Amino acid sequence: MVMTTTTSSLPQPARTGTPVLSPVLTTPPAAPVDAAAYFAARLAFHTDVADVHASLAAGATDFVVVDSRSTPSWDQGHIPGAVHLPTAQISRLAAEFLDPAVPVVVHCWGPGCDGATRAALALARLGYRVKEMIGGIEYWIREGYAVDTWEGPRQLPADPLTAPVDSDDCGC
Repeated sequence: MVMTTTTSSLPQPARTGTPVLSPVLTTPPAAPVDAAAYFAARLAFHTDVADVHASLAAGATDFVVVDSRSTPSWDQGHIPGAVHLPTAQISRLAAEFLDPAVPVVVHCWGPGCDGATRAALALARLGYRVKEMIGGIEYWIREGYAVDTWEGPRQLPADPLTAPVDSDDCGC
């Protein structure tokens, strides 16, 4: 569903002859070459749950998913096939569970949690190539993807505010 807003439904500035600078453009957009460099760099550091899910569903083996949450959180629900490596234990256990030649996609609870960022930093400092999965397990679940729990597999319907309910394509 595409949401559109007509200009007639938006507040209109008074027409005084002097252009009004919107808060959006108080800081002007970057030059296209700078924007391209920034967004390319951002994609080098982040991935999203839809891409991780699609890759895993297609049988990708070129990365490993690491869940950096606590054991009770892991037991509550985790991505099937993920490696459980709580952030506080990364420096001690990473070499035991991870191959340095295989890139890591790390996640924590969700957008309001810096756990994945801390885990990614710890892994990078140990020499691993790492990306952070934005959205974390929260958006994995909200997008309707299955998790393994201590009681067995569980899958909730997709939240229509976060994912299309009739398609695997986010339209991104």
